This record gives sequence, structure tokens and C-alpha cells, in this order.
Amino acid sequence: MATREQQIAALQKDWDTNPRWNGVTRTYTADDVVRLRGSIQIEHTLAQRGAEKLWDLVNHEPFVNALGALTGNQAMQQVKAGLKAIYLSGWQVAGDANLAGEMYPDQSLYPANSVPMVVRRINNSLQRADQIQWSEGKNEIDYFVPIVADAEAGFGGVLNAFELMKSMIEAGASGVHFEDQLASAKKCGHMGGKVLVPTREAVEKLTAARLAADVMGTSTLVIARTDAEAADLLTSDIDDNDKPFCTGKRTVEGFYQVRNGLEQAIARALAYAPYADLVWCETGKPDLEFAKKFAEAVHARFPGKMLAYNCSPSFNWKKNLDDTTIARFQKELGAMGYKFQFITLAGFHALNYGMFHLAHGYARRQMPAFVELQEAEFAAAERGFTAVKHQREVGTGYFDAVTQTIQNGQSSTTALHGSTEDEQFFDKKVA
Repeated sequence: MATREQQIAALQKDWDTNPRWNGVTRTYTADDVVRLRGSIQIEHTLAQRGAEKLWDLVNHEPFVNALGALTGNQAMQQVKAGLKAIYLSGWQVAGDANLAGEMYPDQSLYPANSVPMVVRRINNSLQRADQIQWSEGKNEIDYFVPIVADAEAGFGGVLNAFELMKSMIEAGASGVHFEDQLASAKKCGHMGGKVLVPTREAVEKLTAARLAADVMGTSTLVIARTDAEAADLLTSDIDDNDKPFCTGKRTVEGFYQVRNGLEQAIARALAYAPYADLVWCETGKPDLEFAKKFAEAVHARFPGKMLAYNCSPSFNWKKNLDDTTIARFQKELGAMGYKFQFITLAGFHALNYGMFHLAHGYARRQMPAFVELQEAEFAAAERGFTAVKHQREVGTGYFDAVTQTIQNGQSSTTALHGSTEDEQFFDKKVA
């Protein structure tokens, strides 16, 4: 085992020579990290492998586009369909996947470990899909795609952010974003009533996230989100970066009213950029001109700093843009430096519309409505869809293989053989 001094020297060398850390500012030392790690360095394979993949993708692809998933199976279908990364939004976890078992709005009402647990569920599903594929003698799909997860406003102060980041890494997240809202009053970026914390506090949470990743020994991407384009309230006017936007007015809660908009968002983005791998400005509508101005302002001070963009379902896309602009939207963003683009609530909308559509037909036409769905599933097989064979999809054949391995191939209780799926969904082999 390397001595403490050797660990410190190796970490400092990595920071000094690894291109991964170009443009990243740390306000602490390698000695601090090693002191806080403990004597045993636990490896976090999924988190580190995913972080390396995500970093490679955002640096070498024109852009990486992702959809929000709220279940493991949704994530698995995204990978099978060809997406290269998965997004996990706190909104979706609040709405239908939190450990409280509640349906909440996006206001940080759920237990703070809910998002890490969904990250773990997604990774477990992807691992099972990989095991199924591998056990069948195939290796066509790399299921271990990077997951970018939502840490909201950190669920408290810097210690909460530090511990939350560690939990994300333990679950296998590749990138994590933190926003600059007051955690106790956090809102969805497309709601009203958002309260900003001072710029310094937001920077400290980014530092907490980076420190957590360093302590855990991973290169997890830190993404800084600002809600300053829309937020018009601030907890304190102490920070010089925030003072130009303070109006001098106060609210009944004691918050400071500020002038929201592009300039406030840029001021915060410039403050966050040294501490983050990507910077994201939450916006109120899909606006390429706004995106261009924001990107140009960031790149004037930090050339090459990568950006992220929420192609939100909170936007009425057809009301704001014509079809031609919609078709080129992500490519144009990519050219501006928005290297990670995502639809936060894609899973929520796909799940709810899909079930409503089926239920609406089923309530009125009974079985033909479901058979239409099943026939569509069969037709999608040529594009790689396999879930119509639902027993196989979740691992029945894999666990049959486990059973036969344990019982030396003599088991009479395997599940897939003799099932209706085996009889009706698989092509029979010709003798």
C-alpha cells in the first residue's frame, strides 16, 4: 500500500498533468483529500467508468442528447434504442419514484437519498440486461452508459451536498448537477417563487461536490446550474457578485429582490465555471438567440467551457418554434458548445401518455386496443425492441441458467421452458 505521502504526490501529479483537470479550480489541497479519504480507497467502478465515458463523449461528440428516465426499464430501453447517456431528474423522482412513496411536485420534498437509489436501480437494470446478453453468448450492446443525476440544491448546506455527492457516486452516477437555489424553498426551474443563494454559497456547494468525488477517487463530472434567468429573490446581498442585481427591496420573508435575466445568469455562470465541468442556465423557453448570447459570454472568459441545456417539456415547442428550427435545434446548440442536452421529464410524459392512450382505447374497445399495442411491439423488433418477450426481458432465462449451473443441468423447475412465452413468442427451431 502506498504511504500517505506517496498518495498525496500521486494525486497532485494527476491534477497537474492530466488533461481532464484543465480549467478546473480546487480550493483545497491533495493533502486535504488524502486526509479525508481514510486508509482504504474503495473503488467505484460504475461511477468511474461512466465518468470516463461521459467525459469522452462530451469532448468528442458534436453533442450528447439524453432522455429523463425514472425506472430501470425505461433506461434499459433508451440504451437499446441507441442513446449514449441517461438523465435522471429530481422532478421525476419527486413525481413518481421517491422513497417516501409519495407523488410530489419538484420542491425537494422527498428524502434526500431518493435520487441515489434510483441511480442504483437503473444501474442494476443495466447490469441485468448485460448479464442476460452475455449469458446468451452476445455482446452487441454496451449497457453501461453514463448517468447524469440531479442533486437539486443539495438538500441543505455544503455538508449535505458533500454527502449527497458521495451517495450518487456509490450508486454509480457519472455526472451530477447542483443548482443555486435555496434548498428549503427549492422549486422546479419552470415554477415561480425561486430564491437564489449568494454566489459564494453556490460555489462552495460545487466545491463540496468536487471534494466528494476526489475523496471517493472518481472523476465524476460536476455540472453547475443557475436559475438566475428567472429567479428574482435572493437570501442575502452579502456577495459582491450579486450586488449589481439587487433592487433594494425586501419581501415579507426577508428575501432581497433582484433583477433576473440574462445578465444575472451570466454573472453567476462566470463565477461557477472554474469549479464545474459544464455550466447550465435554466431558461423559460427554447431560444437559440438567448443560448448564443449566454454561450458567447461564458466563452469570452472561459474558452471551450462546455455547457448543458435542458430541452424541457415545460416548453410548448410548437408554440415557440417552427418545424425547421425544432429539427436543427440540438445541432445548433451543439455548435455553440452545449455538449450535454437532455429532456428532463421524458420518462414521465412517455409513461403517462402511453398508459392513458392504452387505457382510453381499452375502456372503449377492450382487447383490440391492447392487441394494437402488442402488434406494434412485434413490429418494433426489427429496430431492436425485445420487451414484447417480457419474461426473457427481465431475466427469466438468465436465472434458468443459474439454476442449471447449480444443479448440473438436471433441474426440472426452470421457468422459461414450457412457458406461454416460450411456446408463442419464440420461433421454433427446425429439426
